[in-house]
Amino acid sequence: MKKSEFSDPFEKARVDKGYGKMNDQDDPVTMVLRLKDVRKCAHSWKTFQSGAEPGRIVVPSEVNIRDTRQIPFEVDPPMHKAYRDLIEDWFKRPLGKEYQQKLKKITDAIIEEVLTMDSVEIVEEFSLRLQSRALTLLLNTPYEESETWISWGTHVFRSKDTALDGDKANILYNYIDQEIDKAIKNPGTDLYSVLLACEVDGKKLTKEEVKGVMILTFAGGRDTVINAVTNSIAYFADHPESLKLLKEKPEIIGKAVEELIRYFAPLTHMGRVATEDTHVCEHAVKQDTRISLCWASANRDASIFEKPNEVVLDRKLNPHVSFGFSHHKCLGATHARQIMNVLLTSLAEKITSIDLIDCKENIENLDEFKRKVGYDSLTVKFNKR
Repeated sequence: MKKSEFSDPFEKARVDKGYGKMNDQDDPVTMVLRLKDVRKCAHSWKTFQSGAEPGRIVVPSEVNIRDTRQIPFEVDPPMHKAYRDLIEDWFKRPLGKEYQQKLKKITDAIIEEVLTMDSVEIVEEFSLRLQSRALTLLLNTPYEESETWISWGTHVFRSKDTALDGDKANILYNYIDQEIDKAIKNPGTDLYSVLLACEVDGKKLTKEEVKGVMILTFAGGRDTVINAVTNSIAYFADHPESLKLLKEKPEIIGKAVEELIRYFAPLTHMGRVATEDTHVCEHAVKQDTRISLCWASANRDASIFEKPNEVVLDRKLNPHVSFGFSHHKCLGATHARQIMNVLLTSLAEKITSIDLIDCKENIENLDEFKRKVGYDSLTVKFNKR
């Protein structure tokens, strides 16, 4: 088995019954595993709500370390649309040519640097730096701010010894409070200032609402992008012929991005809270209990995807749900796609092969399921074209 392979721990339960069970901090979760059921539940916002207690729809739950509602992530329709409409255009800026040119410059600089090294640890020294530096473009903040974000490590709510680290989370919360205060005193063209000038129902957003958007922006796209970048580099280390294919056929890079994101599913699942007694896959779900929409399982559903456990870089039909589904589709998806698109383009241009030297896998414990979600460390050597 190659190091970059990700097995499907959900297959048997998905085929046999369509759901799984896990306990999360004494708040049990029914995991929805089939693609059609994941989509149905994601669309049924009146039955399965996002606007529960802040932090509860995240798995593992963040209720003990967060009381600020992430916006629009933890808001249901119709208010969800009102919030989303405010910022949708901002988060589509990565489609612009100038944005993409700046992102290419950031990516190329990191690749050129690691090409001079005998080896590089990808998670901390490559993926974290790329994610943080690219985020300065999305927030329209000074490039130098990325050094602060890099110092936080790969996850803003978790540390090596603690799954949910309240002290670490407070570093992010305090930082955002300070940046909001700066934007109030000296408005600029950054996302903080834009949000502070926005109105919903004729009222300007409060500091708490702005903070909710910013927490989501920092936390939602951090370890997910880091996982996507790291896992893709591991894949190309195992499959040098795929790098060659992208060099010869750059027109398939867009499809390759979607396929890598489908296969690796950087975020395993996301929760919802039942508003009434109901059923999932003929399994009873009680009011005020949680389900999770298991994106990782849905992406391997053999009734939908041909060869679901293989990476097919030019896959024609790819209705994956790695960025969510329905009205709660990931706001940062455009930015994440552009990071991956530019990364694959630059790797194909500059690198012939990647030597995988060492790795330590990151395994999620989901009770009856154990899922590889990425790497705690991945050491490689890039070979210059």
